[in-house]
Amino acid sequence: MARWIDLDTPHGPVSAWRADPTGPSLGAVLVIQEIFGVNAHIRSVVERFAGAGFVAIAPALFDPVERGVELRYEQADFGRGRALVAALGFDRAVDILAVAAGMLQAEGLRVGAVGFCWGGSLAFLCNTRLGLPAVSYYGARTVPFLDEPTRAPLLLHFGERDDSISAADIALHRQQQPQAQVFVYPAAGHAFNRDVDSNAHEPASAALAWQRTTDFLAEVLQ
Repeated sequence: MARWIDLDTPHGPVSAWRADPTGPSLGAVLVIQEIFGVNAHIRSVVERFAGAGFVAIAPALFDPVERGVELRYEQADFGRGRALVAALGFDRAVDILAVAAGMLQAEGLRVGAVGFCWGGSLAFLCNTRLGLPAVSYYGARTVPFLDEPTRAPLLLHFGERDDSISAADIALHRQQQPQAQVFVYPAAGHAFNRDVDSNAHEPASAALAWQRTTDFLAEVLQ
C-alpha cells in the first residue's frame, strides 16, 4: 500500500510518499525527485520499485521552502522548479535524505538511492556523503562534486542526446569515478525515464536502464 508519511528533519517536517512490497523486501530505495516535486510520476516510480520488491520512499524535498509542490512539464514550471532547487540547496536536501535513510535503516533495511535529473546529482551525494549505494539518472549537476570519493557502489545512466550534459562531462564522470558503472543510451535524451512525458520518454532505453537499476540494487542491497 502506498501512502504519505511524515519525516521529522532538521529543517522541519517533510512529507514523503512510501510504498512497501507485498512480500519480503529486497532492501529499501530512496527515490529522489526531479525539479518538479513528488508529483504523480515520482509517486508512480516509488510504487514501481515496491512492485519490484523494494521498500521505496520519496521525500518531498521542497517542503522546507514550499509544501505540497507538484509541478508539470511546462515552461513556466521549469523556471519555478529551478527556483525551488536554488532556494533549498544541496546541503538541506542531503540532510532530509539522511533522515529518510536513517528511518529505513532503523527498520533493519539496507538502503540505496535512485535519483532523476537534479535528484540524480543528489543520489551521487547520497553515495559520497551518506555512504549509500546509488543510481543516478542524467545527473547533469554532479560535475562540481566529482572530486568527492565514492563510498559505495555507483551506477550512472546518461542519454547521448541529452542537451543538459556534454559528452565531455560524461567522459569526466568516467575519468574521475573509474569504479562506477556508466551507461550511455544512444537513442535517449534528457529525462528518458519519464514515461508520462512523450517529449522525453524513450521506452527502449528506459526499460534497459530500469533492468540494470533493479539488478544493481538487488545485488548491492543483499
